[in-house]
Amino acid sequence: MLPYLFVLLAIAVRFLPFVGPLNFLPHAWHFTPVAASLLFFGARGSRRQMWVPLVLLAATDVVLTKFIYSYTFSWDHLVTWAWYAAILWLGTNLREKSGPVRVVGAALASSVSFFLISNFAVWAAWEMYPKTFSGLMMSYAAGLPFFRGTVESDLFFSIAMFGTPVFLLALSRWMHKTSGDHIAAA
Repeated sequence: MLPYLFVLLAIAVRFLPFVGPLNFLPHAWHFTPVAASLLFFGARGSRRQMWVPLVLLAATDVVLTKFIYSYTFSWDHLVTWAWYAAILWLGTNLREKSGPVRVVGAALASSVSFFLISNFAVWAAWEMYPKTFSGLMMSYAAGLPFFRGTVESDLFFSIAMFGTPVFLLALSRWMHKTSGDHIAAA
C-alpha cells in the first residue's frame, strides 16, 4: 500500500504549487518526491504493476505540460519517461538490501542522472541553446540552480520513504509490548 501512496504523494506535490494559497511551495526548485517514490515502488511495489507509477507520472506530465504550463509536447518527454522506468529499475535493486548507504546512493544516482539526462534533452530538443558543445554546457549551467533542490529532495524523501516502514514496525512492536505489559499487570 505504501508504494502506491508515495506515488500519489509525488503526483499531488507536483500539482500543489497551482492550488490557491499553497502556490509558495518549492516545486519550482525541483523539491519533489518523484524519484524517491519511484525508488520505493521499485523496491517495495508489485513487480507486475511497475507500469502503474510510470503511467501515472507520464499522465501527470501530459496534464501539466498541456493544461497547466501551456507548453507544446515534445519528444524530450519520452526521455523523462525512460528515466522514470530506469529509476523504477534502480529501485528493484533495493528489494533485497535497502540499507541507508544503498538508499542514499540510489537517491544520489537519481539526482545526477536526472540532471544530466534532462538538461541534455532540453539542449537537444529545443532551440534555447546553440547545438554546440558550448550550448550544451550552457544548458547544464542553467540547470545548476535546480540541481541542489533535486539532490536535497531525493535524499530527504528517499530516507523518509524507506524509513517509514522501519518506523511503523518499531511503533507496532512498541505498541504490542506496551499493551502486553498492561495485560500482564492485570
